[in-house]
Amino acid sequence: MISPRNLAQRRYLDLLVSNTPVIIGTGPAGTGKTLLACNAASKALVTGRVDRLILTRPAVSVDEQHGYLPGTLDQKMEPWTRPLFDSLYRFIHPKRVREMMYDQQIEICPLAYMRGRTFDKAWIIGDEMQNSTPGQMKMLLTRIGDGSKMVIAGDTQQHERGFENNGLIDLLEKLPAASDDIQHVTFTDDDVVRNRVIKEILKLYT
Repeated sequence: MISPRNLAQRRYLDLLVSNTPVIIGTGPAGTGKTLLACNAASKALVTGRVDRLILTRPAVSVDEQHGYLPGTLDQKMEPWTRPLFDSLYRFIHPKRVREMMYDQQIEICPLAYMRGRTFDKAWIIGDEMQNSTPGQMKMLLTRIGDGSKMVIAGDTQQHERGFENNGLIDLLEKLPAASDDIQHVTFTDDDVVRNRVIKEILKLYT
């Protein structure tokens, strides 16, 4: 069981186990955005609170095109979803994860292939979403169905596509001042818990 190590993690964890359907976590690497989301998602999946776990992440280096990579779609997406699975493996044994993927309880779904789908009673994690476009972000958010929860994670200070076309920043600018259904938790450099040297590294690039 993971215990919060700062106030931001405490609020994030509380939201992850709440009935809030959409949670946004932003901040630097090492703050636990993805790890805590995978922890809560794995518990929801193994206890039957949701039927499926959907993992997605922008594949910016190939501009969402996966055709030239060898293997299945899951294998093509592996370079981008590996960090998500590294977090998931801390809570579910890799063999069990493979079995759940075979049974489609865990699904890798590239953003490019999500249009037209609806995910009911599912937990959806969108990681590194600062690399999404505004159109992709809107499309992902509107995939949420009945009984589902969606977590949007990213770092607005790390981006590959440029701030002028940044889906995460665009979403944050559109958020209402108060909402019961969409909550945002901001992590700062002071909330880094992965390794203390990361704080110093972040200062080098400020």
